[in-house]
Amino acid sequence: MATTDVVIIGSGIGGLSCAALLVRYGFRVVVCESHAIPGGAAHGFERDGFRFDSGPSLYSGLSYSPSPNPLRQVLDAIGADLPCVTYDTWGCWLPEGSFETSVGADQFCEVLAQLRGESAVAEWRELQRMMQPLAAAAVALPPAAMRWDWGATLTLGRFLPTVAKHALNGLKLTGAFSRLMDQVVQDPFIRNWLNLLCFLLSGLPANGTSAAEMAFMFADWYRPGVKLDYPIGGSAALVNALVRGVKQQGGELRLNAHIDRILVEGNRAIGVRLRNGDIIRARQAVISNASVWDTLKLLPEGAMPKSFLAKRQATPECDSFMHLHLGISGELPLDLPCHHIAVQDWAQGVTAPQNVVLISIPSLIDPSLAPPGKHVIHVYTPGNEPYALWQGLDRRSEAYAQLKQERSAVMWQALERIIPDIRDRCEVTLVGTPLTHARFLRRHHGSYGPALKAGESIFPSAQTPLPGFLCCGDSTFPGIGLPAVAASGMIAANTLAPVSKHLELLRDIA
Repeated sequence: MATTDVVIIGSGIGGLSCAALLVRYGFRVVVCESHAIPGGAAHGFERDGFRFDSGPSLYSGLSYSPSPNPLRQVLDAIGADLPCVTYDTWGCWLPEGSFETSVGADQFCEVLAQLRGESAVAEWRELQRMMQPLAAAAVALPPAAMRWDWGATLTLGRFLPTVAKHALNGLKLTGAFSRLMDQVVQDPFIRNWLNLLCFLLSGLPANGTSAAEMAFMFADWYRPGVKLDYPIGGSAALVNALVRGVKQQGGELRLNAHIDRILVEGNRAIGVRLRNGDIIRARQAVISNASVWDTLKLLPEGAMPKSFLAKRQATPECDSFMHLHLGISGELPLDLPCHHIAVQDWAQGVTAPQNVVLISIPSLIDPSLAPPGKHVIHVYTPGNEPYALWQGLDRRSEAYAQLKQERSAVMWQALERIIPDIRDRCEVTLVGTPLTHARFLRRHHGSYGPALKAGESIFPSAQTPLPGFLCCGDSTFPGIGLPAVAASGMIAANTLAPVSKHLELLRDIA
């Protein structure tokens, strides 16, 4: 039996961010990861010299400091270096046609002028004007200052003058983004575009995506001189930076460490039992970075009020993913954008199964990901693949192989618009399904996460009714996406930290 201060269940970005800050605060921490690779949905893996991202491929706010991105703030807090390459353009394959667009304040207006005319440009400019003060309000209170106890009066108090300055605009950020969009945007293409951006951020369209989340995106993507980032070495480099921060300060990461049960004594979480029988006791807390549904499976009967368990179990879920990981031979045009978005039909809605496909070719900007003269490609349907189609299938069966072929066709078709001879160039071909997602990421139904609609429900905090038991990750505030889960891990760590050390951290990363 081992003893530590804090046990963290899961090494996703939320769990690693939490662990990294806790060890900086002076806690002894053990992170238990069920997989053989750390990183959760953001882990990287290698096949035949090709280095793949398992999940996220679009990053911003990582290449500079100070940054409003909570993930960059975590890296700054632990002194972790993360070299990035920057770019600003991606390809779009939409019902209106194909074109390239860029982050920044102006280039999208050129696209609008060509596709929709000057009236659409005027609407977009008006939306930008409306969002500018709201964007400032969205970043006025950094998540790094938050904690879920009385100490928040001191840590948040440092920012009260700034928050007060933006108070009226801050109130406008409550609820769904669609309320703001409806005030100024009538053009159907702009509305579709904004729904697409919302879906990519939160897994929901504009009527379910937080206005604050979109305001943060406007603050980050549509400012002058903005660039998007890609960590050199891919998502694995990001994960490794956090892992180094944990280990260099005395924390421990255990891989292939399958949690069987959260241990409760005297109405308090006191540790975990692994499937191999090992027990790790926690003096201060157990923190789960697993999804809400997977976390509930680990709690002993009677540990939580039945009403709390029923409410959390009923959390609506986003759909899952299809993945296509390819290692290909031959060069690609140097001016080909590294990322592409394809939409089949706006009328179906952005959340419709297989209606949106994302394509990432990161080796175009980071050649280290593939052998010389070759490239890595990741194509996926982002959170729109129904798990019900796959539930109960034997992964070794002919029915499963046939369904993989059928459901991956849309990804091949999208990619062939960019690289017509792609099938002839493949050296590595891996097709992932919701069952793959559930198996390797240890995710309930392979889900992208909770589908909690802004204005109708809110993400729970890190706290639970069980003393000594906290949560972080995409099932807690502030929700889905890398910046959000890093913020959730940060907030959980802050809640355990002495206020004096929390204030010191805020001074260091300011």
